[in-house]
Amino acid sequence: MQQLNHPPQSNGHREDRLDRLENVVHHIGNALLATTQAVQNLAMEMDALNHQIQKQGQQFQQQGYQVFAITDAVQVLLESQAATNKQLSELMVTLTRLSEAIERNQT
Repeated sequence: MQQLNHPPQSNGHREDRLDRLENVVHHIGNALLATTQAVQNLAMEMDALNHQIQKQGQQFQQQGYQVFAITDAVQVLLESQAATNKQLSELMVTLTRLSEAIERNQT
């Protein structure tokens, strides 16, 4: 069996391979930097969304407190109105009796 001898590589061929290798490493580095930047941008967007969600949660909680306060105020108003209606009814009864008494006195 005969062995094939490879001719020795010339410096030009090695330089070409090194240039291609450097080019590949350069592209990988650029891709890594772009990926890192994209991840950082996504992280910043997620952080902004998180802050927005927290703010909306606080607003929702504040609105809940406001609804509770309004409900409580309406309840107090209804109770006050009921008391006023009772007093008006009692006043009407008293005025009716007074009117009847005046009519009896005039006759």
